[in-house]
Amino acid sequence: MPKSKGRPVLHAATVLALLAGSAYFTVELRKDAEAKVPAVQSVTDKPDLENSAGKATGKQTWERLNNPTRSVLRGKDGEILATFTDGARTATLRGPSRTFTEPANTQSRVVTEDWVRLMPEAWRKGAEKEKWFKDWFKQYYGSEEDDIFAFAFQYVQGAPVKKDDEGVPYAGDAVFGPFKEDGVDRLEQNDFYDYLGMNYTFRDGTTMQARKERYRALDCSGFMRMVWGYRARYPLMATNTIGDGLPRSADGMARSKVGVDIIKLSGPSPWYTRPKNIDVVQPGDLLFFKMDHRTGNHLDHVALYLGVDTDGHRVFISSRKEVNGPTMGDKGGASRIDGNGFYAGLLRSAKRL
Repeated sequence: MPKSKGRPVLHAATVLALLAGSAYFTVELRKDAEAKVPAVQSVTDKPDLENSAGKATGKQTWERLNNPTRSVLRGKDGEILATFTDGARTATLRGPSRTFTEPANTQSRVVTEDWVRLMPEAWRKGAEKEKWFKDWFKQYYGSEEDDIFAFAFQYVQGAPVKKDDEGVPYAGDAVFGPFKEDGVDRLEQNDFYDYLGMNYTFRDGTTMQARKERYRALDCSGFMRMVWGYRARYPLMATNTIGDGLPRSADGMARSKVGVDIIKLSGPSPWYTRPKNIDVVQPGDLLFFKMDHRTGNHLDHVALYLGVDTDGHRVFISSRKEVNGPTMGDKGGASRIDGNGFYAGLLRSAKRL
């Protein structure tokens, strides 16, 4: 973890997080095939080709695909082992199967062989021949070290507290934010340093002050900054305008030049247009929504796409007011981007970091 100023003060929320382990999600490594589980999702150029294998060659092969421009590594039987998108550091690797659940808030189950990781450099055509990639791939392909998905589920309801070498709790049950004075709505703008309870100095030298009343709180974009930035080491801006890297807000992230726009924002403001086709999204993509008329032209919610659950729905995890924290839950609307549900109707764009 990076060096920061100040130390958090443990309080009752930490104790409660430790006691809530019974509601914590389960991550199971599957030892044998599960016939009822959908095959690993892979992104292809045509929806009807999803989950299909290429031609068996008896050896691993590289293939270039479009929409978005990317390289895929196929196995000996033609199955997709990894996907790398031009201009993005996000890699989706095939690995041991895991099951993500959150029984406290939903019956949805995601069984996936996708492991989402950050590469040290953005992908480019021919990078498979470069030393930096060969070294990185050798280390992480097949590795069960925590990835983006594992990080994300370490903040859902009942997640146990994890501490760094200095005793600072960096993971565990997070809330969305404290109540406003009206006792109904919750305060937003809760970033990762608020959750940590310590002041944080960014790469450009800007120091942001943690607010004690927001300790253990992450709003939707703060949750993404915790997972991708503080945990996975993606560069972070101090605000939407100061520094370089991933901006502070959902709207800032959506409109930023970082990463690759997989589904571009379109249509007239302030509500824009729901995408007609979402087949291009892959596990690990950031999803952006327009939900509140009070935010003007801004997109106001961001989520992490997980893939297809065992019911066949495309689901995500995000920090939400209704559940009061990170969730893939159903309260306030199912966390789905397919069909005609609440969030599906408000999806506006997607980005791959």
